[in-house]
Amino acid sequence: MTTIDTTVISVDLPQAFDPRWSRLPGIQVDGTRLTVDPAEYFFRFESHTWLVADWQLVTNQLLGVQETTESTVEQLALQFIKEHAASTSDAALVLRTAFEVYVYLFRDEHLASLGLPQITTAHLRMLREAATLMALNKVELDGHISNVGPCWFFPAATSVVFDLDEEMGGLLDEVYHGGWFNEYRRIESIKAHAALGGRLVHGCQSVPDQTGGVVAPYGASMSVFRDDLAAFKAGWIEQVYAHRIAPAA
Repeated sequence: MTTIDTTVISVDLPQAFDPRWSRLPGIQVDGTRLTVDPAEYFFRFESHTWLVADWQLVTNQLLGVQETTESTVEQLALQFIKEHAASTSDAALVLRTAFEVYVYLFRDEHLASLGLPQITTAHLRMLREAATLMALNKVELDGHISNVGPCWFFPAATSVVFDLDEEMGGLLDEVYHGGWFNEYRRIESIKAHAALGGRLVHGCQSVPDQTGGVVAPYGASMSVFRDDLAAFKAGWIEQVYAHRIAPAA
């Protein structure tokens, strides 16, 4: 574990997280208050700054903008980030912003058109909560992964917290990973993630690899990112799974 700052992160969110998040080291849930102890939670915590933009500004000025033949959605998002995002060391602000992003992206109105009857409102809540915590992960412009917590490994973390079996854990990962997203949803995701200073990228090709994802800055080296992730993922995934609760006999 590499860490530069052990200051406890505490944030009040609009909705309470599932109390079972406390199964993971360093996380405590008390109603709407979420507390994260970096020294216990992170496998690697080398940076305590993040890039964020005001979510209301994203909502007002970016979500409704349409791309054209001369200005793609990625360009629109990058320009918005350049103009409006700022570096912050306030991890609580990052979590509050991320919660708004994922309440928007994983909203109930999408359930009817998913074609995945197994996914319910309860599963969307799981996605919102896990993705919010994933916002504390960080990739540098050179591709080095500076912050890694258990929620990097999405299927492992959600199986521990929510008692998901392998099949449902994999299906939920597909929902997060993007298997259910059509182009409309991809565009929506690119715009929304401007609030977190980048775009959502994944370290894996499909569910069996279970390598998670992170909001990375535009221009980050994906080859360095891939190699860094490959070097540590197996051991850390095993550590996450070690916190599973055995089913009652």
